[in-house]
Amino acid sequence: MAVQIITVNKVRERFQPAGKGVWSSVPDSDWHSWIWQQQQRIKSMEQLEKAINVTPDERLAFEKSNEMFHMGITPYYATLMDKDDPNCPVRQQSVPKTSELTILATDLEDPLAEERDMPVPGVTHRYPDRVLFYTTHNCPVYCRHCTRKRKVSDPGSAAQLAQLENGLKYIEGNKAIRDVIISGGDPLSLGDDRLEWIISRLRACDHIEIIRLGSRNLVTLPFRITDAFINMLRKYHPIHINTHFNHPKECTREAFDTAAKLADAGFTLGNQAVLLKGVNDDPAIMKELMHRLMLMRIRPYYIYQCDLSQGISHFRTPIEKGIEIIEALRGHTSGLCVPHFVVDAPGGGGKIPIMPNYVVKHEGKQWTLRNYAKKQYTYYEP
Repeated sequence: MAVQIITVNKVRERFQPAGKGVWSSVPDSDWHSWIWQQQQRIKSMEQLEKAINVTPDERLAFEKSNEMFHMGITPYYATLMDKDDPNCPVRQQSVPKTSELTILATDLEDPLAEERDMPVPGVTHRYPDRVLFYTTHNCPVYCRHCTRKRKVSDPGSAAQLAQLENGLKYIEGNKAIRDVIISGGDPLSLGDDRLEWIISRLRACDHIEIIRLGSRNLVTLPFRITDAFINMLRKYHPIHINTHFNHPKECTREAFDTAAKLADAGFTLGNQAVLLKGVNDDPAIMKELMHRLMLMRIRPYYIYQCDLSQGISHFRTPIEKGIEIIEALRGHTSGLCVPHFVVDAPGGGGKIPIMPNYVVKHEGKQWTLRNYAKKQYTYYEP
């Protein structure tokens, strides 16, 4: 046991703590309270000015965009922002820019047609055996690249108790469903009691095999994952948790400790990154992110091409950039570190994997393939 503790601590030391920044006088009891963090989110320009040196562009963007898509940043996540650099990867994901005011003709209000595939409000049923269950409009941080800007941060779109009940009844009555993804907003914005009510109802269904939680709290508010929450959740194993780290800067010691508690409690952890221009559209940054995730026992699962949501075109990269990143990972690092690069097809076509082309030629039963080093090999079928 002593050797195990030493090993874990040596890995942990690679991760820097976030600190408290301008909140240094806040007692630890408040700082580590997820309720306090939610209540003290940066929502106004006055609050933002205390955390960073606001640029004229950011100021104008806040004035013009806040009615359409609110700003909300937890004090914890705000400490990761560079106060002087508007191109800081964390700052770009959380502080408005005037680029958001540009709506292209190709932008879509509901790019993934989630509303179209809702048999009842709050449940998207697209694939035969799985559904996405929308449980809240709230998130600790309102990511500027959010694909659900039409709902997230809008109190009028909140999932009320009656909507949740109707969604649960639909899932309970449809025996073809074996996999439920609890999403939002961020479902961990709900209290433990409400979450347990939802999860216990799902686990009581004989036809539900997989329950997944989609949450960015590990990134933006790791203090949400309390011991009480973990003890509640582990009663309903197997539970799978997918989170959303986009940059190595987000991989703090606090995030490491939270991931360790979840992994030790038996939860499988996966990461769904989004390819964002100026944030992580660099093979070296993505490789570092994947390596740090593996140290945190979080399996890289997806890299998403940025969706066609309104006002996020400045984040979108050419699809070739994603292929370049996969090419830089495959064979150049552990296979466990290579996620799927996917385009979530506009109009509800689902996730389509995009890969580099490793097939050079195919004639009859002879395949000419290339490897990561661009050397060619021939494989003969029987």
